[in-house]
Amino acid sequence: MGTLHLVSTPIGNLGDVTRRAAGVLGSVDTVLAEDTRRTRILLEHLGLKTRLRSLHAHNEAQRVEEVLEALERGDELALVSDAGTPGVSDPGARLARAAAEAGHRVVPVPGPSAVLAALAASGLPADRFTFLGFPPRKGGERDALLERVASAAETVVLFESPERLVALLGDLEALCGPDRRVAVARELTKVHEEFVRGTIEEARRYYGENPPRGEVTVVVEAAPEAGEPDAVDEEAARALARALLDEGHRPSRAAREVSRRLGVPRNLAYEIVHSLPR
Repeated sequence: MGTLHLVSTPIGNLGDVTRRAAGVLGSVDTVLAEDTRRTRILLEHLGLKTRLRSLHAHNEAQRVEEVLEALERGDELALVSDAGTPGVSDPGARLARAAAEAGHRVVPVPGPSAVLAALAASGLPADRFTFLGFPPRKGGERDALLERVASAAETVVLFESPERLVALLGDLEALCGPDRRVAVARELTKVHEEFVRGTIEEARRYYGENPPRGEVTVVVEAAPEAGEPDAVDEEAARALARALLDEGHRPSRAAREVSRRLGVPRNLAYEIVHSLPR
């Protein structure tokens, strides 16, 4: 029986590679890499010439049987993603599950993590958090995920591309309100690392004026605990929400309009919209 090592690699700064990771990458028979070109740079930095094979989102399903056969022969294999930990918003989970179910050793080699780095430096509570990866680009799945963020009782961590960051912050502002705190971490561990901490509105305005580049991690404050609400005409709010949904508005837009037109707190407007049958 062989061993599959899940090796965390640097998220930007090559100096963050651990001694253990370097030792594993140098001792295994093959390194399975999301992008062999990027991993070759890391191996050359470490002075290693270990054999590379590709394993990415488009070929993972086909590679599984081949990898299992190698493990059955007793091969030692390392799996890496482009950055961070394989299987966490990256390829690898399917292979790790298959290897474990086949009785092979699956060994984590911990190291750099964009999720934990951003969370630790965000200034937001880190005792409990949820990681939701990349939001869907559009449609009902996106609405459902962002509504989950808006109502979360714990800090939430997301990934987003720089091209879609401003749109994400705009949608979060509509659902969470402009004053919910957020931390946006960009280019973590790299020369141009940047943190923008403040309200969602402040972050949206900043990146609207300063288009971001590079990889982005977004940390969102938990929803506030419910307090004693002001008097709200919930019947009128429900009627307006129903009308907006019937007109084809997305739930996030309907909640924003209910809040704007009737002065309903954003969180309550979201709850009202979400409670209506679709």
